Amino acid sequence: MTKKIVVLPGDGIGPEIVAEAVKVLKKLAEQGLDISFEHGLIGGAAYDETGVPLPNETLEMAKKADAILLGAVGGYKWESLDISVRPEKGLLGIRSELNLFANLRPAILYPQLADASTLKADVVAGLDLMIVRELTGGIYFGQPRGIRTLENGEKEGFNTLVYKESEISRIGKVAFDIAAKRQGRLCSVDKANVLESTELWRETMTSLSTNYPDIELSHMYVDNAAMQLVRAPKQFDVMVTTNMFGDILSDCASMLTGSIGMLPSASLDENSKGMYEPIHGSAPDIAGQNIANPLATILSAAMMLRYTLNEAEMADRVEQAVSKVLDQGLRTADIFSEGMKKVSTSEMGDAVLAAL
Repeated sequence: MTKKIVVLPGDGIGPEIVAEAVKVLKKLAEQGLDISFEHGLIGGAAYDETGVPLPNETLEMAKKADAILLGAVGGYKWESLDISVRPEKGLLGIRSELNLFANLRPAILYPQLADASTLKADVVAGLDLMIVRELTGGIYFGQPRGIRTLENGEKEGFNTLVYKESEISRIGKVAFDIAAKRQGRLCSVDKANVLESTELWRETMTSLSTNYPDIELSHMYVDNAAMQLVRAPKQFDVMVTTNMFGDILSDCASMLTGSIGMLPSASLDENSKGMYEPIHGSAPDIAGQNIANPLATILSAAMMLRYTLNEAEMADRVEQAVSKVLDQGLRTADIFSEGMKKVSTSEMGDAVLAAL
């Protein structure tokens, strides 16, 4: 049966990097992958055309799809808009509407890029880390929220950090299952010493661990986890954490690998239907210049093949093609170093195609 992929290029460099990933998927389609594509609007591009960052047409298209390939949303152009219609609301909305609660963010250092990391090579060499981030709860979605005026006339902004036991257990199961397929170590990150919501998080993870006797569960406060990621990142195998903490820690982990332009992600529902996107932003400062790194988006497509389309062999081939291109010394500007060959966005995509 043909699998339907909805392509949402979004804003900034989104259209450029997504185009390269689509080229890779189309090449695989020529080699037997049974897929079809639909394109839609999201983020600032959707607001400009429809007045909302997540049009109903896009949402309905995504609900009927087997998987979604997303570029990036946001940019300076839309920062003055009311928060209710900013591009990021489109991203949060589609995650919530599709119940994409499990965000998988691998941080893998390709050996060819060891020198591109800002940390010493011996600290990061061999890094292979998976961060599992809860994506549809926590402070980004909690109510009440807003900005109000106090009796003395001063304004006050407020947000609510809230987690139900079922939400914690659900993401915990995903993390334990992933740890079982890796090195069998899971670190749960919280701030249980000062936040009751994450005190419950720790209690729930501890209780859940009784179902996984072969998994070594540890706990760490988020401030220490941030420090440990840059001090000794290879101590971690799988990390699981809340929406906001995961947002921050995964971006921190991305720089261990040399460039945020190298890291893919998957956001899954309970049936492994997913939305796949690079973890970097829309980078409006370089949009339209054909210099952005498309490898994170191409690797996101590989994650799609692995987790939703159940095409592990094709996923392996894409990842091996990326590694081969790096072996050839091809680099976009963000990972370029002396002695390498600097290439454009489209040239990098073409090189991956050739390696396939």
